[in-house]
Amino acid sequence: MEKKYTLEDFAGIIKRLRGENGCPWDKVQTHESLREAMLEEAYETVEAIDKKDISNLKEELGDVLLQVVFHADIEEEKGNFNLSDIIDGISKKMVYRHPHIFGTEKADTPQEVLQNWETLKKKEKKQKTQTEAMKSVPDALPALLKAKKVQKKAKEVGFDFENVKDALQKVHEELAELEETLSQSKQQQEEELGDLLFAIVNVSRFLQLNPEFSLTKATKKFINRFECVEQSALMGGKSLSDMTLEELEQFWVKAKYSKNPTEE
Repeated sequence: MEKKYTLEDFAGIIKRLRGENGCPWDKVQTHESLREAMLEEAYETVEAIDKKDISNLKEELGDVLLQVVFHADIEEEKGNFNLSDIIDGISKKMVYRHPHIFGTEKADTPQEVLQNWETLKKKEKKQKTQTEAMKSVPDALPALLKAKKVQKKAKEVGFDFENVKDALQKVHEELAELEETLSQSKQQQEEELGDLLFAIVNVSRFLQLNPEFSLTKATKKFINRFECVEQSALMGGKSLSDMTLEELEQFWVKAKYSKNPTEE
């Protein structure tokens, strides 16, 4: 029977790779050198989830686990913590933040669970103000997701729009302010563009949509339609760079209203 490796086996493999007679590449890696890989593996895992590719999901989760074990081994070498400490820490956190399961608290809905989670999180991190909670949102997050998280924390204390129409009105206001800066400095334009994007994230939150995913899908849709435009041009023996904007627009409209299964 083929050997089935365990988490302990895997941790041992990483130790050997980083050991004295280990792999030259693995031995020199640091938290900083692995930073980009950690982000990439997380996004590739999300993509597997979006595509409902279970086989690939298993592989990508393994790649995420590799990052966790790798970082843990780096710190174990320094005598700070190891993989067991990580598992112990997250286990204690899950027990602490689920008092309705492991304690005597009551939470009957997902909303109540999330409210309790955030309250316990602030207490655990000794955050005395809501501003401290906002500042704790990582800068490494994609900007759209960070904006959404900050807005949710503002909502927790009642600082929010009444409804999606009010949020949309804010978008119109910010767009008008951006238009006013077209003849002004880049700094002013950047500020107003940021305000507009922040306002759009507010709308996405009311619609219960992830702005990062929405933008990703829009970008993919643009690429698919652009491909149709380019194929139409090539079939007509033309190059995109040699076509007028009006001609490109005609192809674009045609692509927009054509049924494209990749956009579903």
